[in-house]
Amino acid sequence: MHNLTLLSQAEKNRIELDKQAAYVVWQIKNAKRGYEAIAEVSNNIEDDDEREFFDNAVTKYKTKMGVA
Repeated sequence: MHNLTLLSQAEKNRIELDKQAAYVVWQIKNAKRGYEAIAEVSNNIEDDDEREFFDNAVTKYKTKMGVA
């Protein structure tokens, strides 16, 4: 068990981005949103490293959830 409050802000941001990636792929899988949702979220991330992390997380979750 980890105390998330002890993480740095950057680590907390990555956890949040990972959650957002999982959620947007889940929404696509369940026909709640279209694929443009990925671009909408990604385009709102200002930091290049964070955007790349999000995009990689989306790829991970698309594979896990069987979304093409």
